[in-house]
Amino acid sequence: MTEPLVQLEQVTVEFDGRPVVDRVSLKAGRGDIITIIGPNGAGKTTLIKAILGIQKVHQGKVSLATGLVIGYVPQQLLLEATLPLSVRRFMLLSGQPLDECEAALKRTGVHHLLDASVHHLSGGEKQRLLLARALARKPDLLVLDEPAQGVDINGQAALYQLIRELRDDLDCGVIMISHDLHLVMAATDKVICLNQHVCCSGYPADISQDPAFIDTFGHQVADSLAVYHHHHNHSHNLHGDVVSRTGAEGACNHDHH
Repeated sequence: MTEPLVQLEQVTVEFDGRPVVDRVSLKAGRGDIITIIGPNGAGKTTLIKAILGIQKVHQGKVSLATGLVIGYVPQQLLLEATLPLSVRRFMLLSGQPLDECEAALKRTGVHHLLDASVHHLSGGEKQRLLLARALARKPDLLVLDEPAQGVDINGQAALYQLIRELRDDLDCGVIMISHDLHLVMAATDKVICLNQHVCCSGYPADISQDPAFIDTFGHQVADSLAVYHHHHNHSHNLHGDVVSRTGAEGACNHDHH
């Protein structure tokens, strides 16, 4: 059996003696896309920080594969507004060679912005830049905290599709946090519903019917996910504009059942 990239065993993290992550176990290997969902304050980002090694674990164990390289994408890019910074310079600050940086920017669709100011990028462009910086490290595991933060709905769908493609190209594992329940159900292999502890976990098709999921998100959300199937007859470009299979821009036609 292949060694997991990361394994958490009964991990507990406490703030002021109160558990914000309570006895959480999970395992991710190459090819996995695991999405952590849950209400605000559920401990999702804290759990991610425990995986990254920047948050102390009070109980339990975090095990990483030998030589594991992690590419991390934070919720958003926070920079001093008065600091001039081009995309090229931002990528080079990662410590990776320019050719690796440029290859990563091409893969995420923002290489044409190489000399642009980071401050002038759209929300979708910034998230793709952060993803490119993570890719430049040639990661075994991508850890994404709300990767579609600040991106419109069409751009979100394109971004989640890109994440799946990168998983395939790199043969890496992916652990991500998301609030975009409808989109993420189509983009992930496994869902973990977190509310300090693991309320429920499983395949996207099954998770919406779990009583713990319904308790957390309500019947309305659960019922909408249960009947929601999203079929695209088109694609979206970097800016979220609809592009048909022939490449012409047009209306966004979704079929929902």
